[in-house]
Amino acid sequence: MCGIVGYVGFRSAPEFLLEGLRRLEYRGYDSAGIAIQNNGEIGIRKRKGQVKELSQLVTANPLDGTTGIGHTRWATHGETTDLNSHPHVGGNGEIVIVHNGVIENYAKLKEQLQTIGYVFRTTTDSEVIAHMVCHKWLEQIKLGGDPDSSETCLKAVEASLNEFKGTYGIGVLFREFTNLLIAARVGSPMVIGVGKDEYFLASDASPLVGYTDEVIYLSDNELAVMRPEGLELHHRDSGKQQPSIHVLDQVANDLDLGHYDHYMLKEIFEQPEALENCMRGRIDDDAATAKFGGLDLDPQQLRQVDRVVLTACGTSWHAGLVGEYLLEEFARMPTEVEYASELRYRNPPMTQNTMVFAITQSGETADTLAALRECKRKGHQSLAICNVVGSTIARESDGGIFLHAGPEIGVASTKAFTSQVTALTLLAIHLGRLRGLSYPAGTRMLSRLRDMPAVMEQTLRCHEQVQAVADKYYGFDNFLYLGRLYNFPAALEGALKLKEISYIHAEGYPAAEMKHGPIALVDEKTPSVFVIPKGGIYPKVMSNLEEVKARKGPVIAIACEGDTRVKEMADDVIYVPEVDDFLQPMVTSVPLQLLAYHIALLRGCNVDRPRNLAKSVTVE
Repeated sequence: MCGIVGYVGFRSAPEFLLEGLRRLEYRGYDSAGIAIQNNGEIGIRKRKGQVKELSQLVTANPLDGTTGIGHTRWATHGETTDLNSHPHVGGNGEIVIVHNGVIENYAKLKEQLQTIGYVFRTTTDSEVIAHMVCHKWLEQIKLGGDPDSSETCLKAVEASLNEFKGTYGIGVLFREFTNLLIAARVGSPMVIGVGKDEYFLASDASPLVGYTDEVIYLSDNELAVMRPEGLELHHRDSGKQQPSIHVLDQVANDLDLGHYDHYMLKEIFEQPEALENCMRGRIDDDAATAKFGGLDLDPQQLRQVDRVVLTACGTSWHAGLVGEYLLEEFARMPTEVEYASELRYRNPPMTQNTMVFAITQSGETADTLAALRECKRKGHQSLAICNVVGSTIARESDGGIFLHAGPEIGVASTKAFTSQVTALTLLAIHLGRLRGLSYPAGTRMLSRLRDMPAVMEQTLRCHEQVQAVADKYYGFDNFLYLGRLYNFPAALEGALKLKEISYIHAEGYPAAEMKHGPIALVDEKTPSVFVIPKGGIYPKVMSNLEEVKARKGPVIAIACEGDTRVKEMADDVIYVPEVDDFLQPMVTSVPLQLLAYHIALLRGCNVDRPRNLAKSVTVE
């Protein structure tokens, strides 16, 4: 969840590292720091707070050099302090490291290192790495290793990693070795940018954009030894590897705010384009079906699937819940949605013909990755619905569907959710046409789906309505979000958005479940947001709305344009275009995203970087 950057080459390392850390701010963090190697010394600047405060510190106390590492910390072990900030020093300054992940056996290792004289200055688990690398490096020298050899440094890092249990992405500098940077990973993403006489390191690709378009994605148990004159890739078990270079598909404009004030708002308004990109090339009108190039399963294999498991976390789990309804209704396939954090430790009965889809924006979510690996280990066909090409889940899955939504920088996911729902809709049509979905039904669904980018453009016109509602309700501290069938996941997602960025307590429920307990929460100070577009179950949801009004609860309704009945009942109405039931979550989620955004702004919250949260959750 932390951000890591590194550089070795001919440029000013501090300049690149600070810019890289700025680009990683969206991941969430509480402190930042850099370390620069130069002429047998390593200078460190670090402090709690924002990258701009670190930049001010570096300006006041400059560092010079062409090799360095940087870090933004999201605390897991130890309080947020200047001392606990990364980078961390090993021994008497011989080693400096940055670390993303969790060392689960750090307490035992710390005790061992203290016994032989190492002094710990922080309360982090990461300091164990720095001291252990130093200890192993000194051991290598005692055994005859050349202190000026990168081979000795590599062996020290390899020997250290064998001691650790847990997850890590690390960058390592050696005080005595100029122009050397070593990186390694298990469970935490690391990507290397390849330049001419220079190499870049980062925990995701965003810091590399504009510097190089060639990257190497480290796999688990791989180590990279980087020097300006070249790179060596090693695997813990199989030794030296041949690097596989990929083309970085991001451009600098992807990271620009443009005329928007926040990434979240920009990404909300990018949803029409994101949906269009997700559908591009995937509609087969002649066969009235969707087509995918990455499933790597032929029609006969897909017909043999007797059950689908969708596993995900957070927003992706809500998209999966929509997917369950879609797959069961249109493909007639038994489908379950599992929290990845639970599935990884459970042992549910799953037949060999069960197909698993891991749903993830980043492709690096630790729980989702672990669940995917566990399902693969048991022999299940395990695929991914993912946004980030080259991510760990994308590489380790048996196949899958890329969203092509473009980078999502805001911590609160928006366009990824609607893109995931789009991909799941296409999947339901694809599997449905292999089973019982008729040609006319497939044609009609594809026609409606093809219209969605334009419908989303129309939906975004509710922006001013949402602002007015936010002005009225931003002072309330508890919200209920209610919907039924396809709009129940939309209600859950709306409540999550409000919690994430405004820190308001909000809960989502199926509207009919209110009378089974939650209605006790209804009073004049608890607004209820009803997701109530037109559809077969509209009268039932209206009855649920009336139950809330009878108890004097304020009601905000997300309703179809022209709905006069709901206007008579609700205190405030936000109108959206009328679409088929199975497409409603895409439409109704937009005003819910905007409502959370504007309430958070009015409450003075940091919309793009909410407290305690990180964009990519790479620790358990």
